[in-house]
Amino acid sequence: MSNFNIDHQREGRIGFPEIVFGASKDINTLKNIINHVLEKNSKVLITKLQPEKYEILKNEFRDTFYDLPSGIMIIGKLPTIRKKKEEVGILSGGTSDEFVVNEAFYTLSFLGIKAKRYIDVGAAGVHRLTEKTEQIKTAKVLIVCAGFEGALPTVVGGLFPQPIIAVPVSVGYGVAKGGKAALNAMLSSCANGLTVTNIDNGYGAAIAAYRILNINKK
Repeated sequence: MSNFNIDHQREGRIGFPEIVFGASKDINTLKNIINHVLEKNSKVLITKLQPEKYEILKNEFRDTFYDLPSGIMIIGKLPTIRKKKEEVGILSGGTSDEFVVNEAFYTLSFLGIKAKRYIDVGAAGVHRLTEKTEQIKTAKVLIVCAGFEGALPTVVGGLFPQPIIAVPVSVGYGVAKGGKAALNAMLSSCANGLTVTNIDNGYGAAIAAYRILNINKK
């Protein structure tokens, strides 16, 4: 008897399928879950998957993709992107935030949403952000990832009108380490209307953006 119960009705109910969290599952459990998901779905998204697990799984399933920084694995062919223009802009304070940026980016790709990454546009060199103002304005939703003091979402919130989803990243020295300083800064931001996810939760930010886009579609 399996110790899991796949929610095959989730996509019909809320618009996106059940996603597999890979970090804490052993390889046999992952294989069984993936096979159960593929019974009703053509593709599977696995988050936070360690490289050694991917090396085993890629030999078990066809059409696999893996992003090393984020630990995102996709099994099955990605859907056709539904829009020509980027619907989501994903911004990061520094290059060290890549693992969270990529988690959001590839989750959106899995869901058929076109996104664009703006890496290393942090508040310490704000001209890097303002140089891209016209490009960023074209997105419908912004995901903003930052570690250290987590200032970037506040700056973006003061410059751009779109819904903004802030993601604190576990990058920084001393009290910033672990992302709690960035989380507290984002939660107490003076930029009105920010949504804040948990630390390093690029996947959650992508799903929040997807929900916003789906509401605006109606």
